[in-house]
Amino acid sequence: MNHNNFNKFFFSFILIFCSILFIHSFSLAFGPSSDTIFEGIDISSYQGLIDFSAVKNYGIDVVYIKTTEGNNYIDPYFEINYKNAKANGLKIGFYHYLTARNISQAKEQAIYFANSIKGKTADCRLAMDFESFGNLPVKTINEISTTFLETVESLTNSKVVIYTDVSNARTVFDASLTKYPIWIADYDVERPNPNGKWDSWVGWQFSNKGTIPGISGFVDLDKFTDGIFLESTPVLPDPNTPAPFPNNNTFVYTVKPGDTLSEIASRFNITVSEIVHLNPSIQNPNLIYPGQQFTLPNNNSSISFVYIVKPGDTLSEIAVQFNTSVSSLVMINNLSNPNLIFPGQRILINSSNNPGQCINISYKIKFGDTLSSISNRFNTTISQILRLNPFISNPNLIFSGTTITVPNCIN
Repeated sequence: MNHNNFNKFFFSFILIFCSILFIHSFSLAFGPSSDTIFEGIDISSYQGLIDFSAVKNYGIDVVYIKTTEGNNYIDPYFEINYKNAKANGLKIGFYHYLTARNISQAKEQAIYFANSIKGKTADCRLAMDFESFGNLPVKTINEISTTFLETVESLTNSKVVIYTDVSNARTVFDASLTKYPIWIADYDVERPNPNGKWDSWVGWQFSNKGTIPGISGFVDLDKFTDGIFLESTPVLPDPNTPAPFPNNNTFVYTVKPGDTLSEIASRFNITVSEIVHLNPSIQNPNLIYPGQQFTLPNNNSSISFVYIVKPGDTLSEIAVQFNTSVSSLVMINNLSNPNLIFPGQRILINSSNNPGQCINISYKIKFGDTLSSISNRFNTTISQILRLNPFISNPNLIFSGTTITVPNCIN
């Protein structure tokens, strides 16, 4: 081999070696923010009732609990998850699923989140889960994120964290957001892939199909560093800012089976375009589904709507539920026998309650009832029922004949 060939070979070798070293170094550039790792999970109503004692014994240290979504939804298992996780000595974090489509909505949702966790004790940074962007421009996404995070920090006096996946970290979120730590989702890898902006993570969601004792079905599995923890564990303050919904000008309507947007608009004396304007999350006005919640303008002091009779209903119970009278129901519905109604019958209700108002009523549990069916029947949530009835220790175990307090909400 002559010297020229040797020099070329040596130079090529050095280039290849340096390239491999650079690539390897780059792949290791996105690591944990510290060496101490804590095992964690993040949960919502999808996991149902959880045995946190078994979770703790398995070796889980941290649990992030879904708290709110949008500006009118509290996870139905939020209260019971918080209570039981805390009782078993787990480190607790709260997260909000952000659906805002502009800065104003971002601020409203931050207020709603802060109001929902006031009085609770948080061990971990408050998390923003923003992943459904629709057709929002990248600039708007970052403005919404910044507004939400800044507002939450201001209202709660607590630090925050951004939850996102590798793709969004690379292509959507701006480098200006790296002042907040990241909780990254990246599955089936030995370590999270680098994103070119954050150089370390405080949380890594490494599986969305974990199975552990105490939880039926799949659960998200996480690893956290000590960077996920707040410097202290304060009781979260009352932000002294009223939650934006419901209010005197709007109320929340839950879509029932068979509803269409045009029928809802007609029922509440508004237009489809008004509904879409108030609810930017509606991508297709012809596609809505039962359980979906809309913000609607409150145009009337009294409201007429149709109630579907359930098994066990009586006309007097229905009258009490909706703050009306049996005689009014008989007259409006032209009933020949007020003592004879049947499941599936459609009863027109003209209530003096404002939409969005809730009145606490007493309800005697019937055979076959569940908290889920009761909450659907009275247009409320499981968490609201549990809050009014602290003696219910297990939301999946209720007894026929027990009288509970139920918030009856007019939609």
